[in-house]
Amino acid sequence: MTARATTGRSRPELITDAALALLVERGMRGLTHRAVDERAGLPQGSTSNYARTRQALLEATVRRLAEREARVLALDEMPAPTGGLDDIVGALAGVLHRHLTHHRELLVARYELGLEATRRPELRAFYDAAGRHHFREPLNALMSAAGSREPERHALSVVAWCEGLMFSCAAGSYHAAVPSEEELRKGFGELLRGMLGVPGGGAEGPAGT
Repeated sequence: MTARATTGRSRPELITDAALALLVERGMRGLTHRAVDERAGLPQGSTSNYARTRQALLEATVRRLAEREARVLALDEMPAPTGGLDDIVGALAGVLHRHLTHHRELLVARYELGLEATRRPELRAFYDAAGRHHFREPLNALMSAAGSREPERHALSVVAWCEGLMFSCAAGSYHAAVPSEEELRKGFGELLRGMLGVPGGGAEGPAGT
């Protein structure tokens, strides 16, 4: 039987998921082709056949991480801004809380890869491109649709706020005190209403409507 038939994942997915798990368990030094084979339960040489070099393995792992995080965050499933800012705030709080409580291992893997990218210019370009496609562009579009006159700057502020929370909860001083979904909803509400000039609570539409 094939790897997909027995696990529901293709061999590339098995390999890159194993690489992500190793990053969480052992850090960057523990990520080797042999270790990935062992972690994935595949014959020796399988990872080398898929990704011949370390750079190729890192790129494939970044791509898989972006795919998995995009499924968790589901920015393309955000409600339409015409339903009111409260809907967007609630949806953002829900996906961030899900990420913090059920997928913190993806955050740890991302920090490992992000730090490695600071030492490998060729990985930096690949890492940034993956993040731009899966996260920055959808968030820019969401901010624009919500009424922002400076969607890229506002998207950066949202990303920076989320990144600070995610690092604090995954690897920082709040790792044992993850905010509740209601606390995240209040935080997103304060942030977005302040940026977009939408007063108070309630079911307002995009800023300026």
